[in-house]
Amino acid sequence: MSLEIKVPPVGESITEVTLSSWLKKDGDTVAMDEAIAELESDKATFELTAEKAGVLKTIAKEGDVLPIGAVVCTIEEGGAAATPAPKAEAAPAAKAEATAPASASTEKGTTYASGTPSPAAAKILAEKGVEAGSITGSGVNGRITKEDALAAQTAPVKAPASAPSVAPTPPPAPGAAPAGERSERREKMSPLRKTVAKRLVTVKNETAMLTTFNEVDMQPIMDLRAKYKDKFKEKHGVGLGFMSFFTKAVTEALKDWPAVGARIEGDEVVYSNFADISIAVSAPKGLVVPVIRNADSLSLAEIEKAVVTLATKARDNKLSLEEMTGGTFTITNGGVFGSMLSTPIINSPQSAILGMHNIIERPVAINGQVVIRPMMYVALSYDHRLVDGRESVSFLVRVKQLLEDPARLLLGI
Repeated sequence: MSLEIKVPPVGESITEVTLSSWLKKDGDTVAMDEAIAELESDKATFELTAEKAGVLKTIAKEGDVLPIGAVVCTIEEGGAAATPAPKAEAAPAAKAEATAPASASTEKGTTYASGTPSPAAAKILAEKGVEAGSITGSGVNGRITKEDALAAQTAPVKAPASAPSVAPTPPPAPGAAPAGERSERREKMSPLRKTVAKRLVTVKNETAMLTTFNEVDMQPIMDLRAKYKDKFKEKHGVGLGFMSFFTKAVTEALKDWPAVGARIEGDEVVYSNFADISIAVSAPKGLVVPVIRNADSLSLAEIEKAVVTLATKARDNKLSLEEMTGGTFTITNGGVFGSMLSTPIINSPQSAILGMHNIIERPVAINGQVVIRPMMYVALSYDHRLVDGRESVSFLVRVKQLLEDPARLLLGI
């Protein structure tokens, strides 16, 4: 008896997912609750698990787009290998030997000879003049995929029996570049990347986005970290980074300028009496923005722990939809990649985003003297439909004041 494994519901707004990869192969014995595949929606990646122990029979292929409720695979009872397909009759078998390698396998009820190319692969091989039998396929049951065909090298032209042992090399086609010097590679956009691209264009087209800049003297925070970082880590089990200071500064500034953390819904403005801070994180499959809930009520240590937890989940593709939903304000740190200055794009439906950048020692004037200080440019992009220039500039100045005098963060002044 077999059990169908279907695409589970993963969110109200999600109607389809992509089968990004099989973690188990067709015919493998799997245990109950064992991860067998990775599914990717336009918001997150999650694992599909076996609902009982048995033998896996794959139905969907990697790259397939599946609606919610679609059958991905089945699990047969027992741990023995699947029963081999019955042998074909002698005459058809002889015909198959003449056109394909001897071994054959069954996939989705259709028998494919090992080395059989997909239609797209067959077209590419025909254009290259490469025989399918000369290629080892990397697809299911040895089937030749489009990628195999693209990677295949054109076979040398064989001379007839009566010709000399070495045939002359045919001249290259007009305009053709020497082999190996130029190449192109095509990849299908992931659901996450398509969603990010769509959202960014929508924000640019539907908001009156403007950016204001300032600079922060990071010396006070750097001195504080140097003095207490060892004791901080010993007590809290986590390092003292810059993100906790910026998060805390933002939450304090939002209390003074709540419009910066508000959002527009229809013809209404929604103000929040809490600060859920979204932190932009670069994950293997693209940019994700997990949320630190109630950041305004957290200590520096609690913020650092939340940042580490969310960043680790992002790198491991373990973030849940709930952890990436909501948020009243976003912080993004391009400085970790060396960015000196940028204009970050608002994370809709939020109304503002703060961009951090790299720290560079620069000469600045302090009390009439030119000194070298570690300086960081900061950028606040905001929706001018809701946030006026006075509010945006004042908000950023308040953040600068709190960072340059971090004692204010502890005293709340």
